[in-house]
Formats: sequence, C-alpha cells, structure tokens
Amino acid sequence: MEHPKKTMDELARKSPDQLKEAEKHPIIVILDDVRSMHNVGSAFRTCDAFAVEALHLCGYTPAPPHRDIHKTALGATETVSWKNFTTTLDAVQDARANGYKVYAAEQAHNSISLNDFHWPKEKTALVFGNEVEGVNDEVLSIVDGCIEIPQWGAKHSLNISVALGVVLWELVKP
Repeated sequence: MEHPKKTMDELARKSPDQLKEAEKHPIIVILDDVRSMHNVGSAFRTCDAFAVEALHLCGYTPAPPHRDIHKTALGATETVSWKNFTTTLDAVQDARANGYKVYAAEQAHNSISLNDFHWPKEKTALVFGNEVEGVNDEVLSIVDGCIEIPQWGAKHSLNISVALGVVLWELVKP
C-alpha cells in the first residue's frame, strides 16, 4: 500500500505570524549552559513543534542569529519566543516570579520518573542542562523537583535535544 506524504495544505501549517499569536502550552524551556549550536537549533525546532511559550537561553548557551543554529532550527527561531539570561539562576528566578513551577530534567536523588510525573497543565519551566555536566548543582538546589527519563541501556544519558522531545511529548500528549 502506498503512503504518500501529506501536502502542506493537508498539514494545515500556520504561518510564523499565526504561530506567534496561537495559544501555547504554559511551558518555558530553560537551557543551562548548552554548548552545541545544533542542540540549540534542535531545541528551537522542538519548542515550535510542541507550542511552548518560550525558550530561555542561559549562560554561554549560543543564541541566534547563527548559521549553525538556523541549520537545525529550520525557521523556528522566528516562531518561538526566546530570550537570553546571564545565568540559569536568573532564568529560574524570573520564571518563579511569573508564577511558574520549575523542574529540572536530571537524574538526581528523589527525582520523579517521567512515567509518574503528572503535569497539571499549569505554568511550568523545564531546565535542561549542559551536554556533559547536566543541570548546574546550584540550580538543582532551588528547583521544585527533578524529572528523570527512565533508561535501560548501558549509557545513562540522552542527547539534550532527544531528552527535550521525550519530556515535552510526555507532558503535552493528548
């Protein structure tokens, strides 16, 4: 049986202007010292796909405009609201001041398995850490909790762009 691709009209894609005005999930994604521009571009694209409110780039996380970010973002830098913060602590404090609960995606003592995390559809900020070090310990000490993605292989981590997609899907799936 043939499975032809859907056309753009069939996919009912919104224009960048329509996307900016569209209803979003009350989620902010916070990137804590992510070093790879490709991971940042992927984060933009994933945030667009899941219609999150904003992406916050912290510390030395690279920001647009840059060719390598745009290469993986595929235009999502134009559809996702984003801003820079000097530190991740600043981003967490800003989120809290605006009524968000803050969770880190991290393997930590007393973390909540993603299988058991039930998102109450309230304002939530999710912190994703550096590719090698994870979420900064100072940030971990002030978050409302940690969400851990169950894993069964020999490696005990996922690329940040993969982890971001897994967590966001689990939170917003119908």
